[in-house]
Amino acid sequence: MKLSALVVAHNEEAQLGECLGRLGFADEIVVVLDRCTDASKQIALAAGARILEGGWPLEGPRRNAGIAICSGDWIVEVDADERVSPELAAEIRETIASATPGYFLIPFDNYIGTRLVRYGWGAAWGVSAAPRLFSRGAKIWGDQRIHPALKLQGEKRSLRNPMAHFVDTNISDMLRRLDRYTTARAADLREKGDIGAFWPNLRRIFSRFWKCYVARKGYREGQYGFLIALMAGLYPILSYLKANLEREP
Repeated sequence: MKLSALVVAHNEEAQLGECLGRLGFADEIVVVLDRCTDASKQIALAAGARILEGGWPLEGPRRNAGIAICSGDWIVEVDADERVSPELAAEIRETIASATPGYFLIPFDNYIGTRLVRYGWGAAWGVSAAPRLFSRGAKIWGDQRIHPALKLQGEKRSLRNPMAHFVDTNISDMLRRLDRYTTARAADLREKGDIGAFWPNLRRIFSRFWKCYVARKGYREGQYGFLIALMAGLYPILSYLKANLEREP
């Protein structure tokens, strides 16, 4: 079975080289460069990648364009801030040799800086696993600006070995991500024509905090777990307030 590794990047020169350096187990590497103005193209070319350049306002169509030009029977999607370990690479190759069409969840080891944070992720603030390995035609991304919906086909299975994901470099980076995510979510809410209401979103601060900090055991991560739960709780109310009080320029 031929395997394609797909990376979508926007000005990722600081991360892209190391990411691509871990993808030699694939039969081809495809890199989608979205409005890049840094050295990402030169880095991708040096890694021997096939390149698709363009400008896509939304994440889903950008990723779908990359999937469309992959020639593999199976595709593994990797972001620039993620790393495939030798153990995961070997498991992927072994798995697709005999797997029926469908998709596999790959677990994540999420890092804040150099700190591995295993617990508390979720509620639109980080994931612990995602369908990143899939057969051709088994995965289509939606058109939402933030957390696009996925259309998945075929049997759902899981791999054992995790992918390292360097989510945020520090707390300031986490806050910047919260700002980006809530701005994009606000635009989606306005476009849908139903931004919700203040009080239900206010209550979700506490329900989402509880889900991340208690139900998903974020308390085991100490103050990092508190930060993750806090960001998850603030995400809905900030998105609503931006949708209601601000307008796109």
